[in-house]
Amino acid sequence: MEQIKDYLNTHKDRFINELIDLLKIPSVSADSAFSEDVHETARVVKDALLAAGCDHAEICETKGYPVVYGEKMVDPNLPTVLVYGHYDVQPPDPLDLWHSPPFEPVIKKTDIHPDGAIFARGACDDKGQFYMHVKALEFMVKTDQLPCNVKFMIEGEEEVGSDSLEDFLKENQKKLSNDIILISDTGMISKDVPSITTGLRGLSYVEVEVTGPNRDLHSGIYGGAVPNPINILAKMIASLHDGDNRITIPGFYDKVEEVSAAERAEMAKAPFDLEEYKKALDIDDVYGEKGYTTPERYSIRPTLDVNGIWGGYTGEGAKTVIASKAYAKISMRLVPNQDPNEITELFAKHFVSIAPKGVKVKVTPHHGGLPYVTNIDSIGYKAAAKAYETTFGKTPIPERTGGSIPIVALFEQVLGSKTILMGFGLDSDAIHSPNEHFGVWNYLKGIETIPYFYKYFTELSQ
Repeated sequence: MEQIKDYLNTHKDRFINELIDLLKIPSVSADSAFSEDVHETARVVKDALLAAGCDHAEICETKGYPVVYGEKMVDPNLPTVLVYGHYDVQPPDPLDLWHSPPFEPVIKKTDIHPDGAIFARGACDDKGQFYMHVKALEFMVKTDQLPCNVKFMIEGEEEVGSDSLEDFLKENQKKLSNDIILISDTGMISKDVPSITTGLRGLSYVEVEVTGPNRDLHSGIYGGAVPNPINILAKMIASLHDGDNRITIPGFYDKVEEVSAAERAEMAKAPFDLEEYKKALDIDDVYGEKGYTTPERYSIRPTLDVNGIWGGYTGEGAKTVIASKAYAKISMRLVPNQDPNEITELFAKHFVSIAPKGVKVKVTPHHGGLPYVTNIDSIGYKAAAKAYETTFGKTPIPERTGGSIPIVALFEQVLGSKTILMGFGLDSDAIHSPNEHFGVWNYLKGIETIPYFYKYFTELSQ
């Protein structure tokens, strides 16, 4: 593996340009207008796997967008690593907040990334991060240093809930059999403080609809006399938290894992500067559940947030109407022991119950996923930690994070496999937001570090 730095120096411009070309394709899975682009991206990923050294790669059709599968089998007696990633991306909206077009990647220097960062939708989540694995494979194959078997499963529906993945896993258990699953779809604390994600929150995502009168009404003639769905929806949403910012849905906290004081003390050792956090977000103060620190609020505690709300007239100028309908999209991040289906049912029952007379309420579940926690005493975690130690010169910190990757818990249920989350993004990379970016240094550091995971995992498995 000692040749990795020389290989990176020789090929880094090509590695960066290949990623830029991938980022130019608007593979937005949430919008059917981009359907052909999503399929085109799958074809590009397949070709990239073959070029990197896979002996076999194919596009596997599903009821939704396809899965790209590839493999390089060295010896059936050696361990097998399954790499998971996703080639679909979030919608780029709102477009007017981007400093450069979201699908015209540019490299710009920032305070955090003096070597430059690639600005584009999907740069960090997840094209840049899964492509690190493709280039790491290229290095290991081209230099004859691949110590074990490797399989790739790169999907196109992660940003819309991975609806096709459960069936795909069940139908392809033999093809996907492995000893460990490796994912880079998370981040690390900082470029100077490497970390390994050991916990992910689950998710329940719903859409609500409040209907009042049978048509939009003149607000002068009817205002004050009929129920206004937008006003009512706003009050209903506001009631979902109490004065301590705890969620008011009955039964919501019944199964929440209460993290011990000892573990909370260990978590507190991770560097966190509250003032820098507020400054980076341009806010005067933080906000959240009483009795918990900011890092605890976004990692070990469940949440409920409105992700979108609309109704009535929102165009230019004025239109005085009382809307017939009002809508909102709401996500709940869940922690260990909370089941997304159960939480969705609790939410729906409660939300309907708090509606006043005069309106009808509809709750539509969208997608969800189970929380996940990995064991830091496992061979996989130890191999990852040793890999970071080799390239960063520091022992990584185990860290629970607030994001959700529903497929991780499903992997364990269907394939019986544990997952290691080796992320190289940063909180400041603006994933899911305008001006998403991924540091060039981070991208190359990931390519440098990943081969060592294969080396140490193989050694520890024997």
